[in-house]
Amino acid sequence: MERPDLSELTKKLSYVFNNQDLLEEALRHSSFVNEQAGTQLSDNERLEFLGDAVLNLVTGHLLIHHFPELKEGDLSRMRSNLVNESQVASIARSLDLGSFVLLGRGEFLTSGREKNSILANTFEAVIASVYLDGGYEAAFGIIEKNFLPHFVSDGKPAVNYDYKTRIQELIQTGQGAKLVYSVIEETGPDHDKVFKVALSVDKIHTEGCGKSKKLAEQDAAGKALDILTANQMKADG
Repeated sequence: MERPDLSELTKKLSYVFNNQDLLEEALRHSSFVNEQAGTQLSDNERLEFLGDAVLNLVTGHLLIHHFPELKEGDLSRMRSNLVNESQVASIARSLDLGSFVLLGRGEFLTSGREKNSILANTFEAVIASVYLDGGYEAAFGIIEKNFLPHFVSDGKPAVNYDYKTRIQELIQTGQGAKLVYSVIEETGPDHDKVFKVALSVDKIHTEGCGKSKKLAEQDAAGKALDILTANQMKADG
């Protein structure tokens, strides 16, 4: 089989492989390999597994470094937002990764190059290929370059720190869940008020406090996300 020209992709990654076989494996979807009868080609699923771990490690490292004041729960939520399928697929699109993925006929005909799942999984596999080829620092550099603009803005947490947006996205995938915020208390003088807001969604009820209604709502949403995350971990476990 003729070797593909991956020079454009390596330029986009700003990384030159010592062993291009690793990159080629990272770009082979299982649907493609299944159609290559009589070959010993490997698909990218094992690399995807490793790349997921590397991506989580590096984003955790970056968050710890850039936000030393944040607690574990905040860091976990930010990392979850950074490495979710939609976000990782967006990074893959910025690299035009879909143009280099090898797909089987069925996936190709159903626009597999545009599917979030395929793009995100392939990006993770590529990260693993860089990690195996050049080590942690090489993988770190690529992840930092592509992810840092998405979570740092003027030294402060960017949109991924928005608990209200995140919880709204989560409940939209459910059936019949309704998110309700209500101000239950206002204390202090007009120039220095403190608001207490209640949040209710499904069977979860939390309260948050802040110097404005929006900050109080963010506080309540962050607590609700902690509960939702813990419930999900129990369900997955």
